[in-house]
Amino acid sequence: MTVDEADRQRMAAIEANWDERAPIHVASKFYDVQNRAPESWFADYEWADLGDLTGRDVLHLQCHLGTETAAFARRGARSVVGLDLSEVSIREARRLAGSAVEFVRANVYDAEQALNGRTFDVVYTGKGALCYLPDLDRWAGTVAALLKPGGVVYIVEFHPVLRSLGLVPRGEDDDRLVLRNDYLEGRGARELDATFTYTDGPRLTGATTSYEWEHGLGEVVSALVGAGIAVRRMREGDQLPWPRWPRMVSTGDGFWRLPDDLPRVPMFYALLGSKG
Repeated sequence: MTVDEADRQRMAAIEANWDERAPIHVASKFYDVQNRAPESWFADYEWADLGDLTGRDVLHLQCHLGTETAAFARRGARSVVGLDLSEVSIREARRLAGSAVEFVRANVYDAEQALNGRTFDVVYTGKGALCYLPDLDRWAGTVAALLKPGGVVYIVEFHPVLRSLGLVPRGEDDDRLVLRNDYLEGRGARELDATFTYTDGPRLTGATTSYEWEHGLGEVVSALVGAGIAVRRMREGDQLPWPRWPRMVSTGDGFWRLPDDLPRVPMFYALLGSKG
């Protein structure tokens, strides 16, 4: 599959939607950009998988406000670049992070050209990014081109099971583990009413239509392997950095999980791959 004109128009709608979301997110309690440490968005296993970042060049694809991107610089990376489709998100990211991180505005599919052929030791992406991409084979090829030989890609994403259950509650008392969306890819773009974003704050008034694509784990792994990236590790975790359901309990470190009397289901998956 390639990104055709219809998908380009959909991605333009996604860009406009995130441009309008960005100021709402900056002001939200959810992101709490003035007080929440960048490292708090990461589970402990992420740092264990990534290892020592000292002296390494890191690229964060689809970085939004850079709330996570700044953590790589704080942990000793030699250089850190965040890339995002939304011009407003990039502008806010630059303001929030200062000079410690370089930010580039570009569609992820155009990242190789936007970065002038630069390559990196680590490419990081995740937590609600892949669903905005129509073509994972092309994405994986882009990631491979951005990696140095021996470099690693680390993907931390909402598990397809969680996306099937629904990321955003339908109401304050929505405590049901009910399948609402596809797990597997194949139906193409899903048009969404994006009048409300996932954080606290006002409703959007302009760019209220967005699109998402479902991507199963098999599709993600196959795309990476097809691009010459070897999968080294795969994790599935039962925690989220916010309480999706009212009954979720705090783990004490900024993450939340379902109580013991509910089924254990995966919320995130983390995949580590390397380029030979």
